[in-house]
Amino acid sequence: MSLPKDLRYSEEHEWVKIEDGKVRIGITHFAQSELGDIVFVELPEVGDEIEADEPFGSVESVKTVSELYAPINGTVLEINEELEDSPEFVNESPYEKAWMVVVEPKDLSEIDSLMTDEQYQKMINED
Repeated sequence: MSLPKDLRYSEEHEWVKIEDGKVRIGITHFAQSELGDIVFVELPEVGDEIEADEPFGSVESVKTVSELYAPINGTVLEINEELEDSPEFVNESPYEKAWMVVVEPKDLSEIDSLMTDEQYQKMINED
């Protein structure tokens, strides 16, 4: 499995992409493949504060419900409303169509504590 090199990754299998000082967040290909077919995505509201390592939403698959954990602290600026009608995007396109939220980070340097693609690949290979 090849991982996008321009992203950072959390131990909880979220990906983070920096875009003009804002951060786009989703779940990794590995995470969606472990969950199975996604049937529902619950996301926060625009304006909500998210806190690093705390749940900010959930994804429901045919097998289980899994929490989404915030990789950084910040304020939700945008949510991917398409996931409400098309949760299958999480399985089909985890890095493009299935981003979850765009966040205004409290401190962009928090991204530095997240894993690179190589570090994340090593972690999932060890699991």
